[in-house]
Amino acid sequence: MTTTFVWLAIVIYIVIALFIAFLSRHGSHTNMDGYFLGNRKLNGFVSALSYSATTYSAFMLVGLAGLTYSGGVGALGFELIYLIGVSLVAFFGPRFWLAGKKYGYVTPSEMLGDRYQNKMVAIVVSLTSCLFLIPYSAVQLSGVGYLLQGVTDNAIPFTTGVLLATILAIIYSYIAGIRSVAWTDSLQALFMVVTSTIVVFIIINRLGGFDGFFHTLETERSELLTVPGNGYFSFTTFLGLTIPWFFFSLSNPQVSQRLFMPASLKSLRTMLMGFLAFGFIYTLVSVIWGFTASLQFPDLANADLATPTLLSSDFVPPILGVIVMVGIMAAAISTIDSILLTLSSLFARDVYRNVKNNTSDQMQLRVGKLVIPVIALLAFLFAQLELNLIAVLSVASSAGLLVVVPAIIGTFFWKGGTAAGVLTSVIVGAFLVIMLEISQVKPLGLASGIWGLLVSTILFVFVSLFTKAPEEKASEFLGYIKELLKRKP
Repeated sequence: MTTTFVWLAIVIYIVIALFIAFLSRHGSHTNMDGYFLGNRKLNGFVSALSYSATTYSAFMLVGLAGLTYSGGVGALGFELIYLIGVSLVAFFGPRFWLAGKKYGYVTPSEMLGDRYQNKMVAIVVSLTSCLFLIPYSAVQLSGVGYLLQGVTDNAIPFTTGVLLATILAIIYSYIAGIRSVAWTDSLQALFMVVTSTIVVFIIINRLGGFDGFFHTLETERSELLTVPGNGYFSFTTFLGLTIPWFFFSLSNPQVSQRLFMPASLKSLRTMLMGFLAFGFIYTLVSVIWGFTASLQFPDLANADLATPTLLSSDFVPPILGVIVMVGIMAAAISTIDSILLTLSSLFARDVYRNVKNNTSDQMQLRVGKLVIPVIALLAFLFAQLELNLIAVLSVASSAGLLVVVPAIIGTFFWKGGTAAGVLTSVIVGAFLVIMLEISQVKPLGLASGIWGLLVSTILFVFVSLFTKAPEEKASEFLGYIKELLKRKP
């Protein structure tokens, strides 16, 4: 695969994606609802594809394939537990949607601040999300850097790939906000799953079909077909990876914010079912890629180079290899621009508005747009650290976001939850996760995310029991949700 061929494919992708993004500019983008939520009018099909592309980014064909390369079939179990965790959307999704429709929430942290009747709740939850999601954005940028570096044998440097992804994410975010991101996501999701699945069948066929492939795998790399296999997936490691992933759909605001966007509850259900189908196929594809790379290139210095190495090998026709490469790059960018929009809306809606005491909607939008390149720059600088194992880093970022989960559950199911309980649990839990990640200490062998979730849950419940809950707001909020859920078809 020549460098010229790679650049040509990237240019074609950019032209098509920009064309689709500009086509999405119909409708109003002059307020927070329009720019960040698409006026809450996304249909189920677009929502499903956009949700898929946002979630399944560089993590999958680069990160999950690399994790399979390193640890074997345990990576499949790890990702399937994430799909099981998406069932939380079936339970919480309608509640998010109804609350957003009723109260006009733009961000999940705005919902928490209003539900617990405390501006500091919205501010602290927003800043916590920024703290952990900027490294997660950097992981996606790194995925693009590793991808282009690997398929061109270093002809396109890591930094060039990261810079390209950063610039494109900013551009897509600015064109029409979430509407342009959603439509480009839809293109990228279809492109990604179709081409990568085709390539899997071609690779498997060249390795003697599925029987021949798994026979070779069982014969030559049998340790990859068992857990813990080569020792990578010990029980505590597996637990530490899967717990943050199970709650991903609730804890990550770039995902939960999308629960406000569908046009109806029917569209929300379509989004969920479409995502589950997409996710199951893409999970199998990514794991098979990791197994294939382990058979053909067993001595890679960096497991995240498994997919780029495979794409540039003789096993994949150059035209298909470059198409899949573009699909992976596009998926990573879709996650980055979604995070940019979410974090900028969090800052404008929950930090700037509350500090300035209810500024106008237009001013919030202006501030949100201004901070998009600032957030992108921070993610770019973090990506330059070139940290290994994208999958593990993604989970580490999600581990910090777990500390918000008790407050979210309490929002819908416990009238006794208080602002003091939320603030204490989020601040102490986040600090604990950061300290454990920095020191790489694992008390009792358990990862930071597990301790963060445990401590934040205990603190939320304990502090709430000894402080005063906003009973009037809790009764109104929970009563409204309960009544409408009874009526829904």
